[in-house]
Amino acid sequence: MNEYFRSIILQKTGASSLFEKEMIQELWSGYGKIIRVGLKNAPVESVVVKHVQLPLHKNHPRGWNTDIGHQRKVKSYEVEAAWYNTYSKNSVARLPQCLALETQDDEVLMVLEDLNGAGYPLRKRTVRWEEIAACLTWLAQFHASYLGETPNGLWEVGTYWHLETRPHELAVLEDQKLKEAAAVIDKKLNTCTYKTFVHGDAKLANFCFAEDGPVAGVDFQYVGGGCGMKDVAYFIGSCLNERECERLEAQILDTYFGPLQNAMKERNEALEKEWRSLYRVAWADFHRFLKGWSPGHWKINSYSERVTAEVINSL
Repeated sequence: MNEYFRSIILQKTGASSLFEKEMIQELWSGYGKIIRVGLKNAPVESVVVKHVQLPLHKNHPRGWNTDIGHQRKVKSYEVEAAWYNTYSKNSVARLPQCLALETQDDEVLMVLEDLNGAGYPLRKRTVRWEEIAACLTWLAQFHASYLGETPNGLWEVGTYWHLETRPHELAVLEDQKLKEAAAVIDKKLNTCTYKTFVHGDAKLANFCFAEDGPVAGVDFQYVGGGCGMKDVAYFIGSCLNERECERLEAQILDTYFGPLQNAMKERNEALEKEWRSLYRVAWADFHRFLKGWSPGHWKINSYSERVTAEVINSL
């Protein structure tokens, strides 16, 4: 980290000195890293620093080294900066406070509250139903916070897999019926009456858990406009197997819509009716991306295939 960025962290946190405690993770395809920075003589013991450095040589782990992919990633960091700068304070759902945002040449620095120190130290690879319900409540509160808002400076269409940004994956998709239906599925989601901001990458790995139940969300590179069902379907696919996805489908939606209605200023039955009808459409939309991007992926299963076939037949 350069001296300018170090000085920004010291200034914004009031620390007398800082040191790197640990690297949390490298950013996808070598675009930088997320580190936990320890602070001395500051109100908090540590902060999380997201340091984006655009690589000289693109190195996508699945071989998608295209200019479209590069531009999508570059924009994603611009979107995340805009999100923290303009919108994040309006979220009812818990997320890290942004302490500083700085850019210099082709580098971006985001200094964020350390959620470990704020009471959310746990990361989960597997979850019980109570923990799934906590994440669905988080998504409901997040979506309720931005209903009807225009995503200026964010992705016009949220999520990293939406059709417009994935032409190469569509081109190599071997499922001909799904390929032909892709644009209609995409349009059905994008033209829904009720829209909000979606998180856009609401997988289990992007939730931080407290010991006593509540959760906080992180990673807002793909936040943008859309139907909340995109986040719900994607999240469920990240933590349940195909049998549980099918068995718990009604319970999943009931568990999400209860907190959503409670978080809104007044009940909106029309929104709930529309979004419930789009849950499987959102599932089919992500399935389309996945089959083109990584045909052997573990998330491609009989439930996803069956749901997608039903959606295509209903169009």
